[in-house]
Amino acid sequence: MLSRLSPLLRTSPLPPSSSMAVRVITRALPSSTVATSSLPISHVVKSASWHSSSIFGRTKFNYRSLSIARGLGNANGIGKMEIVAVSRREYRKVRSRRPSAARKSKEKELELSVKICIEEQLPEDPEILDIAEMLRLNVPMAMKLAFDGLSNSTYQTRDTSISDVGSFESVELSVLLCNDGFIRKLNREWRDEDHATDVLSMSQHIPELKLPILMLGDIVISIETAARQAEERGHTILDEIRILVVHGLLHLLGFDHELSDEAEEEMEKEEKLLLKSLGWQGKGLIQSAHDAETNGSPHLDYADDRKREGSLRFYKPKFSYIFCDMDGTLLNSKSQISLSTAKALKEATSRGVKVVISTGKTRPAVINILKMVDLAGKDGIASEFSPGVFVQGLLVYGRQGREIFRRNLDPNVCREALLYSLKHKVPLIAFSEDRCLTLFEHPLVDSLHTVYHEPKADIIPSVEQLLAGVDIQKVIFLDTAEGVSTTLRPYWAEATGDHASVVQAVPDMLEIVPSGTSKGSGVRMLLDHLGVTPKEVMAIGDGENDVEMLDLASLGVALSNGSEKAKAVANVIGISNDEDGVADAIYRYAF
Repeated sequence: MLSRLSPLLRTSPLPPSSSMAVRVITRALPSSTVATSSLPISHVVKSASWHSSSIFGRTKFNYRSLSIARGLGNANGIGKMEIVAVSRREYRKVRSRRPSAARKSKEKELELSVKICIEEQLPEDPEILDIAEMLRLNVPMAMKLAFDGLSNSTYQTRDTSISDVGSFESVELSVLLCNDGFIRKLNREWRDEDHATDVLSMSQHIPELKLPILMLGDIVISIETAARQAEERGHTILDEIRILVVHGLLHLLGFDHELSDEAEEEMEKEEKLLLKSLGWQGKGLIQSAHDAETNGSPHLDYADDRKREGSLRFYKPKFSYIFCDMDGTLLNSKSQISLSTAKALKEATSRGVKVVISTGKTRPAVINILKMVDLAGKDGIASEFSPGVFVQGLLVYGRQGREIFRRNLDPNVCREALLYSLKHKVPLIAFSEDRCLTLFEHPLVDSLHTVYHEPKADIIPSVEQLLAGVDIQKVIFLDTAEGVSTTLRPYWAEATGDHASVVQAVPDMLEIVPSGTSKGSGVRMLLDHLGVTPKEVMAIGDGENDVEMLDLASLGVALSNGSEKAKAVANVIGISNDEDGVADAIYRYAF
């Protein structure tokens, strides 16, 4: 294998004992006329029955309606994947009487059966469908020119097991469009190489069988890799896929650039000739790989499960909703959302995933933060008209941003906390819906506004005035991390008794909230309101106040900077908030 080239797979058909299942799934496309040659061209059709043949199931049929087939895969490895049944045909019946000259001529015509397939996990992307439709026209053109080349040329290195194409009644070829995840599994299963590639060629031709039909084989193309290469090489995805089709087709016809320098040169020349004859853009895959190596920008294969920026369009969402914490999760240690995380959120929402904030913050604070990265408002993930769980689940907003739940802290607990604040000069902030209230000025109070973006606290001169005429959902003591852990938390965990609970989102703040409430209960309430099941939800958090939310979701991701309690209940541990943990979780697990 040349290091500068993406690997190609050449293999024989699966044995009859193969356990690979086949399922028939089709999608109709508008009919169109193929005027590429004098040869009759047959296309993939809707099928009703099947039998296993290779990685693509094959069935027998009469050619009538046109469609694009879609394959269905699972996560148990390619050997057990369900792949689309892509065609069926009937052989001509042998007649005893001597055929007429016209009939004899007609029976000698070569039929090209082209199957364009879309792997099931690719989303309903218009560009992918357009490419598939174009390939339905383009692939037979490439096949005919390639066959003409075989009959008019001599080659020094090509495997000649396929020589006289005209001796067959028909030729079958399948082209499958998939994403990196699918082709990586295929590459791992058949070649023991755990990475994605651009194209795999899988020959199904067995010369010894002497069949009237040439089962040329299957070309598998990752449009995700094709999209990256197209961007690197300055042409469209369709251009790159056409190049990959030509490369894969030549492999199936016996060319192999891996054999020697002479073989590489011969295949490269054939690539260029075919592309030029077809009027298609590009130099060919071999020349492009040479250029990339010369320019110091070889194609990178990604061996991990993390998808890349801009790649989510090639995957279906695994979840309908992502519930995400703010402090310590969506926000880094500077209380900011990184541009990488913002891009991941935008890409996820553009693919139909709804991101819902679940936080100890107020709704105004969340909106202010998200405005900084263009994620607030009608088309963002938070606004006054969006659902969300705020103030540790004590304020829950549903459809159209309407309040569906509110829980207030016991006034007696509020009073005791305020008196403690005055006596010990420990700053405290009381949260009352969209307002923050406090008893005296303090730098830590200011930081809640300047650093954490909460509403600027109103200073109320006395406890009685502060409590008069307002409902308070929670209070927060602000101190050093040591002061919270050694003094405040032990004292208030005992003092609140059954009347309230203490929780922490960050080390230097202690929150006192009503007993029996949590972000998790707020999330459950919102899901019931929206008619969403936990199976549809992925949750990302870091603090002990995220424990119930992480446990409730189908997939709970605790970031590595999080508390041990959060990590204990999470399904997976992600990277830290300072390493764009939310973006990584979205790319790795949400699609």
